[in-house]
Amino acid sequence: MKDIYRGSLVRLSGASPEVMAKAFARWNRDSEIYRLADNEPTRLWSEKKLKESFEKQQEKDARAYRFVLRALVDDKLLGIIGLVPNDTCEDAWLYISIHEREYHGKGYGTDGMKIIMRYGFLELGLRRITLGLHGYNERALKTYQKVGFQLEGRVRGDVIKDGARYDGLYMGILREEWLARQNAA
Repeated sequence: MKDIYRGSLVRLSGASPEVMAKAFARWNRDSEIYRLADNEPTRLWSEKKLKESFEKQQEKDARAYRFVLRALVDDKLLGIIGLVPNDTCEDAWLYISIHEREYHGKGYGTDGMKIIMRYGFLELGLRRITLGLHGYNERALKTYQKVGFQLEGRVRGDVIKDGARYDGLYMGILREEWLARQNAA
């Protein structure tokens, strides 16, 4: 049986709050990447505050499947990925963020998306995976389309960045759509 946590470029892994806090304290200094992933104003948090936040997050929603992404070539911690199921556990929200710039545009995010979708549909038995993004994050939009997500909704003028309004975009993929793509490959 194939390792469900491993792709061709990355693997999913767990990480302690200490490891996450150290990584995020460094990653959050890159405000451009932070701003692509979040519509909240950028903030610089101490490692201690980040560690406390990660510990609370783990306790708050035990149903969430949170992972870090590690490069197969050097085991470097690249970012985060996860699924947060809804109350029925048939559908889940997906999130991903690659924080290491030198790994952008090289397929690491796409590979991570393929792994988490396989995990969600085969291991968790999900019916649907949904995600949200901001209209200014064109690189993410292309990645999501590449792995089969379809645009399902748009909230016009949802967020302001750098004095301009951008739409909030919602995308989804159904289990049967994902399976059809796997069978075609």
